[in-house]
Order: sequence, then structure tokens, then C-alpha cells
Amino acid sequence: MPVYSREDDILATKIVSFFPQNKDVSTHHAVILVFCAHTGIPKALLDGDVITAKRTAATSAVATKYLVNGKPDVLALLGSGVQARSHVAALCELFTFKEIRIWNHRFDGAVKLAKEIGLNCAACRDVSEAVKNADVIVTVTSAKDPVLRLDWVKPGAHINAVGACRPDWSEIDADLMKSAVVYVDSREGAIKESGDIILSQAEIYAEIGEVILGTREAMRKKTTVFKSLGMAIEDGIAAKLVINKLGIQ
Repeated sequence: MPVYSREDDILATKIVSFFPQNKDVSTHHAVILVFCAHTGIPKALLDGDVITAKRTAATSAVATKYLVNGKPDVLALLGSGVQARSHVAALCELFTFKEIRIWNHRFDGAVKLAKEIGLNCAACRDVSEAVKNADVIVTVTSAKDPVLRLDWVKPGAHINAVGACRPDWSEIDADLMKSAVVYVDSREGAIKESGDIILSQAEIYAEIGEVILGTREAMRKKTTVFKSLGMAIEDGIAAKLVINKLGIQ
């Protein structure tokens, strides 16, 4: 995932491996190589796993800030891996949730994360139980077929859809996708890579950047889905923050 931005003085690339059959180790591994944008000289080799986890969650937090309906009290997480942990951390920087619920296809994973989070957090055995009356839902599963359905979601909820990173995978059923107002990080990426959008034939209303810039409306009162696939510029900006913090010139 290469990126060059003259405005941000960034030249970098992320190299990612994806092994979906992995069981005892992560399915994704990555490094980010940062170059001098003026000379091409390599400047830093960074942990792409950490940056990916944090920048993805940060993007979801920004989308939630713009799209959530009022003050959210209940957060539901579908999945209990690295992205679930980073999303809890990022979202709790912006919101104070009265209740957090976690579902995972292996219940012990949900229990473990619930214990890590602690107060006001519970593991759920069923998705419907986890998302009941939730204001914000985050789907960070490895599911190939839908786990979240329209009938279970409160009207006006906001969903950050982060898993299902292949065009033939989906976490969210077609009825929910087509009934929601769908936002994406990149239209170009979403129509090529997102099974949630491709398989449901859901209409993309806007990129989240358009909402931030004020050129498209934030439909807060409606059920919204932010489909996140990730963009190289997010890695580049995050990498720049790291090297600046370390004082690397």
C-alpha cells in the first residue's frame, strides 16, 4: 500500500501479508517503510501491525463522531481480536459508554476481552443479545458470511463495519446494508473490495471525508454504516506522527 503526499511531505509504503488460516497467530502482519519524500532515502521501518490497528480504530472513531445519533450509551463489539481492543480504546477517548457488550464466535474470546475492559462490560453468547438497543456497533470479525442482521439493530444506530475485507466476504446482511445510509473511506476501494457493499448492491451515499469537509450530510437520525477498508494515506499520516515523535528527520 504505497502513498505519496506532497502536502504532508510523506513517502511510504506498507507491506502486508494475509494468512486467513492462521489460528494461534494474527492473520495479518505488516511493516511500514518510510522514505525521505525529497531524496528517496529510507528513514524508518515501523511496526505496521500496531499502526494499522490504531489508525483503523481512529478512523472509525472519527466516523462515529460525525455520524452517531446523539450521545451514545451502549457500545457493541462483534469480534474480540486486535481490532476490537483498538476500537474500544479509540472510541472511549471520545465517548463515555454506560455499557459495552462483546460477542465473538468463540465465547471464551469475548469473556477474556470483557475482563480486560472491566467495569460495565459483558460477554454475550448471541449477536442479537450483544447489539440489542446498541447506539454504536463495531463489526471486527473474520466472518465470511453475515453475522449482523437488520432485525437486531436499533433504528438510528451507527455501525462501523471493519471486517470482511474481501469482495466475496460480508459481515452484514443485505437487508441491513440496503436500508442504512452507507459511508465509506474510499468509493474506489469499496466498490472493488467490500463484499458488504458488492454482495448487497447497497448504494454508497458518501465518503466520510466529504462529511468532514461539509460537502455531504451526516444522516445522524438514520441508521448509518461506515465501511472501512483502510487507505494508504492513513498509514502514511500515522507513520509521520510516529517518526516526528521519535525526532527522526
